[in-house]
Order: sequence, then C-alpha cells, then structure tokens
Amino acid sequence: MKVHVISETEYLVQGNGVHTAFVDHVELLKEQEDISVVVNEKGYGDVFHSHTYGPYYFWKGRHYKGRRVLTVHVIPDSIKGSIPIWQLWYPFVKWYFKQVYSYADVCIAISPFVQKAIVELKANTNILPIYNPIPLERWRRTEERRVIGRERLRIQSNDFVVLGVGQLEKRKGVEDFIDIAAANPDVRFIWVGGRPFGALTAGIRSINELIKNASKNLTFTGLMELKDMPFVYAASDLFLFPSYQENCPLAPLEAAASDIPVIFKDIEEYVSLYKSDYLKAKNNQEFIEFVKKMNCDKVFYKEGVSISRQLVKQFDRTEIRTQLILLYQNLIQSAVNKSRFHLVSSKQ
Repeated sequence: MKVHVISETEYLVQGNGVHTAFVDHVELLKEQEDISVVVNEKGYGDVFHSHTYGPYYFWKGRHYKGRRVLTVHVIPDSIKGSIPIWQLWYPFVKWYFKQVYSYADVCIAISPFVQKAIVELKANTNILPIYNPIPLERWRRTEERRVIGRERLRIQSNDFVVLGVGQLEKRKGVEDFIDIAAANPDVRFIWVGGRPFGALTAGIRSINELIKNASKNLTFTGLMELKDMPFVYAASDLFLFPSYQENCPLAPLEAAASDIPVIFKDIEEYVSLYKSDYLKAKNNQEFIEFVKKMNCDKVFYKEGVSISRQLVKQFDRTEIRTQLILLYQNLIQSAVNKSRFHLVSSKQ
C-alpha cells in the first residue's frame, strides 16, 4: 500500500500547527515498513491524504476519486479574530469549506468540535474522529536542550520563564498574554509566533502598538522553525495558552510533552476534547494567579507537570497509526470492489 500525503504548507509559511501536523503524520507513517509514503509532488499512491484545502488539494486529489482523505484542521469559525471584518467573509467561507469537506471521501475530525462543524455544514462526506499524534521523543525535555535553549533565547539560568506560542492575532489571545506579563514583572515571558496572513491579520495595528509598548520582561521572537522548538520548550517553565478558539491545538500538547505545566483558557472546545484533567483560567486575573503560584509553590508546580504527563497519553502515536492504516485499507478495498465507502455520515 502506498499513501500519497500532501500539504500546501510545504510551499508556504511553515510556522503553524497545520504544518507540524503534516510533518508528524509523514513521520508516523514512515515509522514502519508496512506501507510506502509519497509526499506532495514525489509521485502517486493508492490513497490520497491532505492536510490543507487550497487549489493544490483539489488538483492533486483529482486522480483519487473514492480514495480521498482530508484531516480537518480548520473550520469556518477559525477565521473569527484571525482576519479583519471576518463577518463579511463568513458566508463565503462556510460555502467554500462545504466544498472542501465534500471533496473528501473521508474527513478526519481531530476533535469533537471539528466533527460538529462538518455535520452542521451538511457536507457530503464521511467523518472519522482521529486525534493528532504527539511525537513524545521530539519534545522530551533534557538538561542539554534546556541549556541550549536558554543560551539561544538569552535567558538566565535562574529565570522563571513563561512561554506562549501562536500567531500574533486576536484569536490567539496575544493581547491577554501581554497584560499577564505586565502583571508579573519578576517573571520572564516569551512569545513565539508570527503572522502568516501578514497585513490581513485581525487587529494588526492595535497589536503592533501593544507589542511596541510591552513590558521589558516580555520578548517576541517571531516565527521559529520546527527543529528549534524542542529547545524553546525545554528552556521554559510554564506554558500559557490564552487562545479564544481552537480545535485540537498542538502547541499546548507539545509543551505538555516537554514536562511543562500548561494553563488553558477556559473555553468549551476543550471540555469535549480532553479526557483527562487540565488546568484552566477563566480570565487574565486567573492566569496571573497561576503564574505567581507556579513560580512560588514547588508542590503545585509538580502537580502541574503530572497533569501534563497524563494529558498527552490521549494522543498515543501507536493507536493513531493503527486507525489510519485501517482507514486506508478500507478505502482502497471499497474502491477495488466499487462499493460505497461508509463510516459516519455527516448527514445523520
């Protein structure tokens, strides 16, 4: 069996979770020799699997009718707070994503919220819930990585470091992160991320002004390559994720895999997504209190690390790979038998 995996992120800005998920997927499939993998322009396969939804997706998938898989990382609500005047674009975005989902024979829903969005659009597709895999070895914290990361980020050995990762846009809560940093002047804050949408980023002027006047204990690194991120996580002590809308975000899971306590914003998406406990803050004041307590209370900090270790168990790579292989086999068999493939109909 040969699987053709594509992602337009290979040719665009790569500092985002979709590209990381694509890289993780390819690495996961290549871990064993039971299947072959072709990526983007490097050939054709028996089944087609895409992580993005632009023209390249439609073009490369044209030879795979009945054998097309799409991992759905983005839903219509993802544009809220990401691009200006999103309300004007929203009806078109909903129409376009219905075409995107319907083009796939199977849409992989990475979270219950994603599955709900596909169903609500009445897309003509099948839906299979499969989580994003987390490669624990890539993110494992070591003392060597911590030293290298702190050297690169110019962090003192005794600094308590709070990390944020995401695009510099309203939806990701960067404005909240700036306020939280200002309220903890004795703590070092770092935000990693840029603007894939450039000038089309929602609130770009106001965010630029806030960054310009941010407290001195806060550093913005801009985009960083995937290969550098294990050192960044290892250099950090606490991860804040104040995002207002997410599906199955990778950054907090990567931080958790690095043995860092993670504080999420308390939004409804996570209630249905995570099977184990997680730390959450309803507002900036609660985030501020978490930072202070994590910095001063060693027992509480260890509890946070324990919660992170439990959280990532849900995203076991072995189980996820088994689910993917079974999906591919069933799709190919259905195409050979010229029978209708059926999982969970979005019309139900």
